[in-house]
Amino acid sequence: MQESSIEKHRYFLKDSVRKTVDFSRTHQSLGVPPPPIEKPYSANAERIGLSPPDEFQRLPSIDLLFAIRNRQSRRQFIATPLTLDELSFLLWATQGIQQQLDAGHARRTVPSAGARHALETYLCVLNVKGLDRGFYRYLPLEHQLLVEYRDEGAAQKVTGAAFGQNWMSSAAAIFIWSAIPYRMEWRYGLAAHKVILLDAGHVCQNLYLACEVTNCGACAVAAYDQELMDKLLKIDGKDEFVVYLAAVGKLK
Repeated sequence: MQESSIEKHRYFLKDSVRKTVDFSRTHQSLGVPPPPIEKPYSANAERIGLSPPDEFQRLPSIDLLFAIRNRQSRRQFIATPLTLDELSFLLWATQGIQQQLDAGHARRTVPSAGARHALETYLCVLNVKGLDRGFYRYLPLEHQLLVEYRDEGAAQKVTGAAFGQNWMSSAAAIFIWSAIPYRMEWRYGLAAHKVILLDAGHVCQNLYLACEVTNCGACAVAAYDQELMDKLLKIDGKDEFVVYLAAVGKLK
């Protein structure tokens, strides 16, 4: 890559773009209603209930200092399945809703610029007790899983879309985060895109720390075939596309 090209693309890391945005012209300022908190789904879609937050007390308590010190990326997992209680907790810890403010805003378990929360959480389930292999989407408002489609070949397909990182196939579940940019653009215009990725970092760090409670390991993945991963989730790659992944599995 040419040095001039590297310098040009560093601009994305800066907040200088904010000075070029006329915030009086954003859709929020123009009175356009905010996009919904979560991606809509068919009323006939199959949904699976998750363990509610008041039942998380059944999980072990650990010291926060221990969790931070012990946190690291792990790529080796054992064949023990994740329980639905544990998966419920990990989903809530990364995108759970604490308070819905209105149709377009909510406070969650992770911070987000302007409480816009532009991410959707998909799961490639490979070894979770009570769930078939396949692809699911987390519904934070309902605290449920929506069945996208079952697929016994999910492990091979997701590792193929991650440039053949075969270690991922031993995970119990792979968290796949997509972005719906307009949720953030509605408020910030062109200044939205940097903060979407900052939000993804907040979410993934919560996953790492929450995994320590469930005797799981996590490993974030940023190398993947964009078009193949989007196709795997059946999203359009334009108004919604994958931005981050993390594999989760049980440890010895």
